Amino acid sequence: MTTARKNLIDPASTPYYRCVRRAFLCGKDNFSGKNFEHRRQWVVDRLKALSGIFALEVCAYAVMSNHYHVVLHINSQQAKKWDTKEVLQRWTQLFSGPHLVQRFLVGDQLGKAELLRVEEYA
Repeated sequence: MTTARKNLIDPASTPYYRCVRRAFLCGKDNFSGKNFEHRRQWVVDRLKALSGIFALEVCAYAVMSNHYHVVLHINSQQAKKWDTKEVLQRWTQLFSGPHLVQRFLVGDQLGKAELLRVEEYA
C-alpha cells in the first residue's frame, strides 16, 4: 500500500529528497517503433517550471529513457514568506482550484466561514 507524500516528507528532518519516477519517457519505443526523444527536454523544462512555482530547488537530475531521478531541496524559508494569496496563486498555476479559491483570487467579498475554508486550502 502506498503512503501519501505529506506523510513521507518531513522538512524538519531534512530539506533534501530524492524522487524517482518509473515510466517510459523518451527514446525509441520498441513496440511502436516511434522515437520519443523530444520528451527528454520536455521533462527538463517541466522540472524547471515546477520548481519556479513551488518552493523547491532542483539540486540534480537525470532523465533516462525509462525513468528519472531528481534531488530536490525544499526551501521552507521562501515558502514561509508567502501569504495565503501567493500560495493560492502558485497552486492555481497548475490546477484551477475550487470555485471559492477562484473567487478569493479575483477579490470577491467572502464571509468568515468562506475565508476560513480558503485558509484551509492554502
